[in-house]
Amino acid sequence: MSKKQGKLTIHTTQQGAELGDLFGIFFEDLNHAADGGLYAELVRNRSFEFDPIDHRDFHALTAWEKVERGGGRAELSIEDSQPMNVRNKHYAVIAIQEAGDGVGIMNMGFNTGIPVRAGENYRFSFYARRDESLNEPVRIAIESKTGIVHGEAVVVVDSAEWKRYEAEMTADETNFSSRLTIVTGGTGKLYVDMVSLFPVLTYQGRTNGLREDIATLLAELKPKFMRFPGGCLVHDGSLNPDDRNSMYRWKNTIGPVEQRPSRRNNWSYNQTLGLGYYEYFLFCEDIGAKPIPILPGGYDPHHKRIVPIDELGPWIDDALDLIEFANGDPSTEWGSIRAELGHPEPFGLEYIGIGNEEVGEPFFERYTYFHRAIKAKYPAMKIINSSGPFAAGGEYERGWQSARENGSDLVDEHYYQSPEWFLANFDRYDGFKADEPKVFLGEYASWGNTYYNALAEASFMIGLERNAHAVGLACYAPMLCNVDYVNWKPDLIWFNNHEVFGTANYYVQKLFMHHQGDRLLRIEASGFEEPLSVETKPINGAIELGTDASSVLYSNVKIVNNDTGEERTFADWTAELSDTEEARQEGKAKRFERLCETDWSNYTLHMSAKRTGGPRGFVVAFGQADDNNKLFWEISGWQNQDSAISSRVNGRGSCLTQSLFTVETGVAYELALEVSGRKIRAFINGELMHETEDRLAVIRPLYYSSSVDGATGDTIVKVVNMQGVGVSAHIELEGLPTVGRRRAESYEMSGHSLEDENSFEQPRKIAPVEREFSFDGNEFAHEFPPYSLTVFRIG
Repeated sequence: MSKKQGKLTIHTTQQGAELGDLFGIFFEDLNHAADGGLYAELVRNRSFEFDPIDHRDFHALTAWEKVERGGGRAELSIEDSQPMNVRNKHYAVIAIQEAGDGVGIMNMGFNTGIPVRAGENYRFSFYARRDESLNEPVRIAIESKTGIVHGEAVVVVDSAEWKRYEAEMTADETNFSSRLTIVTGGTGKLYVDMVSLFPVLTYQGRTNGLREDIATLLAELKPKFMRFPGGCLVHDGSLNPDDRNSMYRWKNTIGPVEQRPSRRNNWSYNQTLGLGYYEYFLFCEDIGAKPIPILPGGYDPHHKRIVPIDELGPWIDDALDLIEFANGDPSTEWGSIRAELGHPEPFGLEYIGIGNEEVGEPFFERYTYFHRAIKAKYPAMKIINSSGPFAAGGEYERGWQSARENGSDLVDEHYYQSPEWFLANFDRYDGFKADEPKVFLGEYASWGNTYYNALAEASFMIGLERNAHAVGLACYAPMLCNVDYVNWKPDLIWFNNHEVFGTANYYVQKLFMHHQGDRLLRIEASGFEEPLSVETKPINGAIELGTDASSVLYSNVKIVNNDTGEERTFADWTAELSDTEEARQEGKAKRFERLCETDWSNYTLHMSAKRTGGPRGFVVAFGQADDNNKLFWEISGWQNQDSAISSRVNGRGSCLTQSLFTVETGVAYELALEVSGRKIRAFINGELMHETEDRLAVIRPLYYSSSVDGATGDTIVKVVNMQGVGVSAHIELEGLPTVGRRRAESYEMSGHSLEDENSFEQPRKIAPVEREFSFDGNEFAHEFPPYSLTVFRIG
């Protein structure tokens, strides 16, 4: 059954804000998004540079095994005394003891192995030298686990000096669990480095290119921009660009791949940098997306590494040089390097970001120097500031203050929240001003890849679009995930070594990108039923005191009814809790203790709290129905840097507000938590730390926006129905002729269970259905199905 019919009126002659480059994509090498993912290299640990610094289980022969056949015997070792280059010193040494039917090495690849398809070609290369048997053939093969050869080639390593050798193989069978073998006979030693195997079929056929199926899925989004390279890996690392665990320094990522330094990825694996800045700029060009590079600002908030102000020069130069690399004439220093790499034309860089979800005064102090230098040399460049990883609070406000003071063009906001938070905050940007820095929503997602998550995000994106006067850019994150190397979820696109699929969230993003339009059109609704809202109940229920990874003592607890003055004291109540690693190992850990329940709607909880051990601090849970539905105040959260108030709805969390705070061991803190309806204030030692509201979702009859496509003149209408019943609407395009037949297209996502998801087995279970229709004049009727997203494109 549907609800009573309302009306949507699109005023086609009343144009609003430009939509610009609103919807794009974000790339960060986590979840093996590059190596073992978008980057098409099939060999894992190709230069024998894996190291425990990357991951405690890694070593130089990770993913490699020795091969001994037909009585052959060999010793396999790693050396670095005579390296091919000084940046990647390790190489494999195969010391032949008995040739037999061949000895050598085998690479296991990523996931289940090296994927090959019958009839497709694969380009092998390696650097090698040997001290004897210079005429002895080296047999390269793609083999099954049982040794069946799917493709092979022979090279002769004919020098005692390092040389590059290349061969091409055609697979005669499809096998997604293959191995790459390098086997030889003779005597002496064979030295091997930089072993590579690429499918010849890469995206756009580029050498050192990208995996065709994943890249195609990205290209099919038609994003306006691509943010790169992250993410936390931008700023998490040492200050020395030559260190294995350095911050992401772009100059390490261009030039010959064998000379790019192997790097610790901060998501605990190895990063080859094979997909570097040049490949990134090429890919953006290939798919028509504007590049948005993000550079470190001389501060690592994870480890408090700080570049002194008087030593910022090289860091600022990196930013200026990157702009020159992207845009400079070939007569310039960095423009000439780009030209030598094969691209004399500029890439047309328009945006640059400094810092990634930064917190702390040291970053913002340094940002000013970057901003001034970039604007002085490139006044048209749009510079993106940061506002931290939270949707509100002290560091968020610090970022926005910095942006206003410096005249930043955009401010990078990041948040991952429950779908209910996104629905409740549909109007988040309604009050933002057009004459201030614009929002770059550089990372966001609701927790999950279900149809419900996708629809909640679609509703929120309607709000982003309607506020294009204040929101300049937005991209879902993270984008890519290899199912066998998961660091974070949800993700937009999932893949293994031979398959890929887009989530329901992907298809929502695709619809918004394909049908963004160029300018907003005024749209209004009338005659619909009132918005649906859950009962606006106050925050009450169970209260628990707890800890995280620490030992704490609570005392002097009381709760005061702010309406009546009634007090409940717990004078003799104390709670000694411990969640340290030692307590866990001894089976003595206790994280929470129940204090009481309250049905008061306006109250203040007071307590003394002291940390007696451990690295973190206090957790106060309140408004608790069960462990999956509650609010909590976490004091000394991430790395003992935060105080934050969060909510959890159906097990999915949302940080409502955050500020910097560090707990010290042995110090007693006076904590006060004030709750009034759904408004919350929190005090530490009498000082106001937080002020926020836990808003409940008000489900509107419809979520809607409209725009015009400048190239085609099409009117675009997007509508989300978040209700479990259909909604009938009369749609009028005021300003269009009232006579004549008019063509239209619709793209609809509907008819799915809210918990449905796409998968490898059903990659398009949730995907838009396209149809064409026509109508007379400038109006038509439509019923928006329950839980649906509909896009009209009307010519």
